[in-house]
Amino acid sequence: MFGDLWTSLIESLDRLGDMVRFLLRILAQTPRALLRFQLITDQVYNTGALSLVIIMLSGLFVGMVLGLQGFELLQRFGSEEALGTAAAIGLVKELGPVVTALLFAGRAGTALASELGLMRATDQLSAMEMMAVDPVGRVVVPRFLGGVITMPLLAAIFSMIGIYGAQLVGVQFMHVDGGSFWSQMQSSVGLRDINEGIVKSAVFGVACSLIAVYEGYHAAPTAEGVGAATTRTVVTSAVIVLFLDYLITAFFLRG
Repeated sequence: MFGDLWTSLIESLDRLGDMVRFLLRILAQTPRALLRFQLITDQVYNTGALSLVIIMLSGLFVGMVLGLQGFELLQRFGSEEALGTAAAIGLVKELGPVVTALLFAGRAGTALASELGLMRATDQLSAMEMMAVDPVGRVVVPRFLGGVITMPLLAAIFSMIGIYGAQLVGVQFMHVDGGSFWSQMQSSVGLRDINEGIVKSAVFGVACSLIAVYEGYHAAPTAEGVGAATTRTVVTSAVIVLFLDYLITAFFLRG
């Protein structure tokens, strides 16, 4: 058992090092890829615009549930007017970036991994290499940059829709004073809270996009390999997002 655990640890560290090298390779190709602006905008559309429906619906329902649960909790202490503060801080700092990253990994991340994996299985990437075209700069980097750009934007939209959902439940259904809801939220949510949400969403965007393109680019050229790469993308992204969320939260609390 200990031998298997040690072998798994070594393989994980080796995979982590390979992923870091792959990230450095992507960063080296980024300046040249920025000249192909149309490729990046296409990927922003594929990963961002096509994910808006699930992001907005999820944000609305998460905000509504947060409004219900927050109202029930605050009512016990006679502080229903602080519902706006609780909902905004919870969404901007925590739920917005984390849930958006998980949805991004499940929708856009799997699409990127399966697309690159299919290109590997059909020898399209090998054909590019034979024509002296670097597939990392031509195919991988635009998809990586598209995910990095869209992730903070999707997190912001998720938080805004979530705050509206909390306001809809709290003010319209639970009859919380609307003026108190908005005024306490505006006075309590500061620039530090917004910066924490922005940093989290940006880091999650880099992590989820890197995992997706790495798994797809290095997928085994078979149907089973593409499926395994897609599964690893979702599982690894979820674990990494939650781990990074703890590290960033601890950093901001200590700072």
